[in-house]
Amino acid sequence: MANPADDTAASAMPLELRIEHVMSELERVNRAHRTLNAGNRTLLRASNEQQLLDEMCRVIVEPGGYLMACVAYAVHDEAKSVRWRAGVGIDVDYLDSFHFTWADTEWGGSLAGAAIRGGQAVVDKHITDAEYAGAVFSEVLEDMVQRGVRAATAFPLRLDGEVLGALLILAAEPDAFDQEEVALLGELADDLAFGIATLRTRALHGEAQRTIARLAYRDTLTGLANRTLLVDILDAAMHEARRQHRSLALLHLNVGHFHEINKMLGYRAGDELMRSLALRLPGDVPDGATLARVGEAAFALLLPSGDAEYARQVAQQLLEALDGPVEVAGLTLYAQVGIGIALFPGHAADADVLIRRASAAMDQVRPGRSGYAIYTAGQEQESTRRLALLGDLNRAIKDNELRLYCQPKVDIPSGSVCGAEALVRWIHPRHGMISTTEFIQLAEQAGTITPLTNWMLEAAFSQCHAWHEAGLERALAVNLSAHDLYDQGLVDRVRGMFSTWGVGPELIQFELTEGTLMADPDIALATLFNLKNLDVQLFIDDYGTGYSSLSYLRALPVDALKIDRSFVTPMTAKDNSAVIVNSTIELGHNLDLKIVAEGVESQDVWEQLAAAGCDVAQGFLISRPMPADEFLAWDAGWRRAKA
Repeated sequence: MANPADDTAASAMPLELRIEHVMSELERVNRAHRTLNAGNRTLLRASNEQQLLDEMCRVIVEPGGYLMACVAYAVHDEAKSVRWRAGVGIDVDYLDSFHFTWADTEWGGSLAGAAIRGGQAVVDKHITDAEYAGAVFSEVLEDMVQRGVRAATAFPLRLDGEVLGALLILAAEPDAFDQEEVALLGELADDLAFGIATLRTRALHGEAQRTIARLAYRDTLTGLANRTLLVDILDAAMHEARRQHRSLALLHLNVGHFHEINKMLGYRAGDELMRSLALRLPGDVPDGATLARVGEAAFALLLPSGDAEYARQVAQQLLEALDGPVEVAGLTLYAQVGIGIALFPGHAADADVLIRRASAAMDQVRPGRSGYAIYTAGQEQESTRRLALLGDLNRAIKDNELRLYCQPKVDIPSGSVCGAEALVRWIHPRHGMISTTEFIQLAEQAGTITPLTNWMLEAAFSQCHAWHEAGLERALAVNLSAHDLYDQGLVDRVRGMFSTWGVGPELIQFELTEGTLMADPDIALATLFNLKNLDVQLFIDDYGTGYSSLSYLRALPVDALKIDRSFVTPMTAKDNSAVIVNSTIELGHNLDLKIVAEGVESQDVWEQLAAAGCDVAQGFLISRPMPADEFLAWDAGWRRAKA
């Protein structure tokens, strides 16, 4: 629609000038229509925001016929700066050098600044007017006039209710940009803003898709491929290897003591360790290999070609790369990494099976040591059996299928029974008697030792109560693991057991190994003092096989040392064993500790222990472990024999 003031001025013109004026208006409107149509086509073709801005400025100048076009974005900094993003007919770096602003200042008096600040279209039909002579940006205005600019307009670019920036269009004709032309170009500016919003939404959607893909196929902690992606890559690699009749190898790397690090230093320390190792590994990964994180403490490396010997060489390189210290949580740690190796086609023809067998091979590496092992037949079956046993053990604990056994302890000077060690036995309905060492290790590794300890406590307190009711006062010693010492509820449960069964504290003892105590000395010491406050007796079990210092030993609130059977049993045949036993007895007595000797299997050993002043004996010479319900009769028989 034409401006009424313009119509009044035009009616006073001669006819020829009026015709020329109307034709000029029509040309400008047609130019605006041309520009709008070209701009719409640009919206459909642009694939990114910068391309859209550049192309929109180009179509305004070339098909549209305007002299110049440029786009400015508002910067939300303290100065409210204007950043020129695109331009045709003028250099945007040149415009940026003038430090335009959209603030309400002299430098904010530009058309672009005014359009951004006010949120409305701004038109200037008289660029050469004297009013610009004193403007702070007169230099750029003078330059534009020299380039032929006579009129200009700026449109705000609105995005999500805010003004993103401005579209500036400059023309060579004085009195350009009447109302109808401005309305059409305003539509173009709105289309440009819509195009920017669409491209940004598309970019966000694309980033979201990439994030989803990253989460689906990448480990978020290390950025490495995850198990899902490894399986896909391994499937393809096995297909190609099968087609080319060649072999490939998969290495499974497990970081030892990871759960202990998490417990003692926290999960952030565990994450830090895995990130550090993930950064160290790629330097020794062969070209074409795929490194993935496949578990909380496990990596896998796919070698798309290579035999057993090559896999061994790579495994050795990786072990050497991981051998150095790692700084974690302000401490220097040494990663104990075990590597299992499985090969295609010899060990598996399926990706999941190959991964399982590489993991099974890793289980053959000596615990607590770095090293590698190649899968051999039967390892996976053994792992499957152990997993099945773990599930059965949980059921056995829940359904009270375990059995309490006792091994007597005898006071050496008097020869009288002074107590027993509480032991657990599991007679599996299909596999028969399961090794105690095996199922306890299973429970510790799976983090399910607490239910087993709770079962032992309940069984021991109940048995002590039953003996008390039968007139027999015998102390029972319960073994505690390192995991038990970390359990903040342990002491409260023991206190609750005393209240429930009414058993005196002199009838319950606890045994802990040196290794258990040294796993985390501070936590161990705190737990021991809390237990000692219940007036129970505490024993250090398997003494001599650990690495506790004498100074630490003196700080412990313990009552007795149990010398490990590996020193006691051979002491009559090996002088060094006898020396160790005798020295331990003397050391313990100097520290006001009682000494218990395990593994007493002969009368000669008994007599040698008696001569050295040992306090208590335990072993096959006295009795093998027996079901708890047989102990009463055995105890009576022992007393009759000694009478």
